[in-house]
Amino acid sequence: MTAKVGVVVFPGSNCEHDVVEAVDAIGGTGELLWHKDCHLGDVDAVVLPGGFAHGDYLRTGAMARFSPIMAAVACFARDGGPVVGICNGFQILTEAQMLPGALYKNQGLRFLCQPTMLEVESTSSVLTRELVRGDQLNIPINHFEGNYICSDKTLAELRDNNRIVLTYMDNPNGATADIAGICSEGGNVVGLMPHPERAAHPLLGSTDGALLLKGLISGD
Repeated sequence: MTAKVGVVVFPGSNCEHDVVEAVDAIGGTGELLWHKDCHLGDVDAVVLPGGFAHGDYLRTGAMARFSPIMAAVACFARDGGPVVGICNGFQILTEAQMLPGALYKNQGLRFLCQPTMLEVESTSSVLTRELVRGDQLNIPINHFEGNYICSDKTLAELRDNNRIVLTYMDNPNGATADIAGICSEGGNVVGLMPHPERAAHPLLGSTDGALLLKGLISGD
């Protein structure tokens, strides 16, 4: 059965169609969901895409976390449903306290848009379950507030419980412990700053992002 991936659209999202196209290209079915909806329908996974939800007027993700659909996303995640936040979506997941830590301004206060080499640190997440620890991926970043920060206690918990999913091989933004992506305790909620949907076609320079998205639609 074809996996259906719901992609939530907030005012200011700008990567939702990229995610839908990438999901469709690897054999899934992408479906747009409006942020004011109170239900997810019959989706098998949810993606919070990149962009500038509500214009980032307060803090990145701070307003989006109160959108009606987020209650349904949180319930879906508690029941074990796969939820992935990409870039702005990662920021929303931390604001909604579905993942620990926060995303802060890049070191050097520069907007970054460039290819980035990542290393797979854990295969215990819905994004990396089709990969091998140590795999290297070429996936672009596109952010100003992608510097992941957390307390020493949280960092120790992430490390001890195998929840650091991806790290930067050459840290571009100053993120704590080179972290590019983390997951929940169950591995079903993942947040990452790089954009896998922008590395899902040969014409984009890399297809490594498709390897992550295939994990999302592969099921158990």
